This record gives sequence, C-alpha cells and structure tokens, in this order.
Amino acid sequence: MATRFFGDTAVLTGRTMRHVTRSLDTVITTAITPVAMMLLFVYVFGGAIDTGSVSYVNYLLPGILLITVASGVAYTALRLLMDLKGGIFERFQSMPIARSSVLWAHVLTSLVANVVSLAVVVGVALLIGFRSGAGVLAWLAVAGLLILFTLALTWIAVIPGLTAKSVDGASAFSYPLIFLPFISSAFVPTETMPGPVRVFAEHQPVTSIVNTIRDLLTQQPVGTDIWTAVAWCAGILVVAYMFASGAYRRRIS
Repeated sequence: MATRFFGDTAVLTGRTMRHVTRSLDTVITTAITPVAMMLLFVYVFGGAIDTGSVSYVNYLLPGILLITVASGVAYTALRLLMDLKGGIFERFQSMPIARSSVLWAHVLTSLVANVVSLAVVVGVALLIGFRSGAGVLAWLAVAGLLILFTLALTWIAVIPGLTAKSVDGASAFSYPLIFLPFISSAFVPTETMPGPVRVFAEHQPVTSIVNTIRDLLTQQPVGTDIWTAVAWCAGILVVAYMFASGAYRRRIS
C-alpha cells in the first residue's frame, strides 16, 4: 500500500510539475512581488529604520522569504480548484490510485515551486548587499524551517482549493497570510510598536520564525525562538492537514 502511495504520488507530482513548467509565469510572478517589495523597503524606507549593527537587507530578508511562500501557495489553491472544475478528480476516482496521492502531488509541487522562488529572492538579495557568515548547519536549519513553513501554508491553501466556488475565493485566503509579516518583527523591531500592536506582533507565529531565521543567518544565539517557531509550524501543519483531509473526503464522497 505504501509503495502504491509513493508511486502514485510521484506520477501525479510529475503531472502537476509539467503544468507549472508550461506556465513559468506563475513562478516568476510569485518571485517578482517579494523582490519588488524588498527593493522598495531597502532603497526607500531602509534609511529611516534603525536596525542597529545589522544591515537592513539582512534584517529584512527573513520576512521577505515568508511573504514569498505566502504568495506562492495561492497557486496551489488555484490549481486544485481548476482540477476540480475540470473534472480531473472524478476521473482519478475511477482509477486504481491512492486517494491521498492526489493532494500530496499538489503539495509537493507547491514545495518545489516555492523553493525555486525562494532561491530567486535570495539571489537578488545577494546582488543588493545581503551577506551572511552562517555555516552549513545554520543554512540547513533555515532551509528546514522554510520547508516546514511552506508545507504548513500549503496545506492551508488546500482547504480553499477544495471548498471555494470561484477563482477569487480560492486565492483570497492568501491576503491575510501576506499581510501578517507586516505586523511582526519582519520589517521593524517590535519595540517601536504601540502597546497592543506590540503584544500581538511578539506573540504571533511569524515573529518567532523571522527571529529564528535572522539569528541563524547573522550568527546570533537563537535561544528558545527556534522551538517556538517549529512548534507553530508543526501545529499549523497538523491542524491544516486534518481540515484539508476532511474537506477532501467530503468533496469526493
């Protein structure tokens, strides 16, 4: 059964990946918006923001990476909705394939596409002055946390992809996810925020994830932030997976 699941998932992932490679504009669009935002903040707002001894592009990059993922997962919801409207799911139901492999194929495709977009954003950041003396283990930790974050947000995206009635409805869920980093430590230190906003910013998921990535890349002590970040990502992933699985069962029943 496990062999069948992995085989079916590999085949269906190849199918969805071919769709992505035939419309590379989706990957390019996903990367362009965060890159434009990074350039705007670094060259327009960066001079007015005090981040101490850390250059603003180094300070900013972790938040931009999370926005890149939040932008990218919207296409997972859209691809799922298009498959549903096109009757592909009904065809898959008539075939001897593992049912869950259909969703996992979309999730893994989202992961690959987002990794490409993240690489593009990091490349542009290097061109405009981002530098890090972090070692291999630190970079692996950053990559692992970003992958976990991407999986969590992708499973969130699966839910509207299965339940939305329109293209606008399927993509609208991503707007709060893109906006959330703005009320965190991603762009400015939380100490500069007014009381209630600061409390929210310091206790929402993005801040711990941003702080962990920033500390890893700047070779600072990570502290407990890394466990808080992992707990947030893992918790969101489990809850989103449960709701997505339930929505999928109802949709195909």
